Amino acid sequence: MAPRTDPLTFEVVELIGAVVARYHEEYEQAAAKHALTGAQARVLGLLAREPMPMRRIAQQLKCEPSNITGIVDRLEGRGLVERRPDPADRRVKLAATTETGLNTALRLRGSLDFASEPLAGLSHQERTVLRDLLQRMLGITAAASPE
Repeated sequence: MAPRTDPLTFEVVELIGAVVARYHEEYEQAAAKHALTGAQARVLGLLAREPMPMRRIAQQLKCEPSNITGIVDRLEGRGLVERRPDPADRRVKLAATTETGLNTALRLRGSLDFASEPLAGLSHQERTVLRDLLQRMLGITAAASPE
């Protein structure tokens, strides 16, 4: 393994940091266009994939469950999210998007140019290699993601 002071490793880390910063900046701007905070937009985006308990949302976003409760409360107040019983365990409440919430999440996702613009310059094969390398860095198995 290359030492952490290796110039190439340092350059890669700096580039990853620049990509992350650019992503967060655009995500915040896109969220604001939908009158959402970045945190609200991230929760809505997660719930657009599938309903989930607040503890799992907190784990996914790496924050305290109490923070998620407040975010879900605000999204629920706007009619974007609802709480419903988990069919597998009626003691657990799932947060789920409403139809309006799902439409908002889809519009939000569609307004994010950051991912589409730079990636458009890469071929399908290059995007696949990039995805596979990122998954490898994060310890995600290739079978877990669709082509």
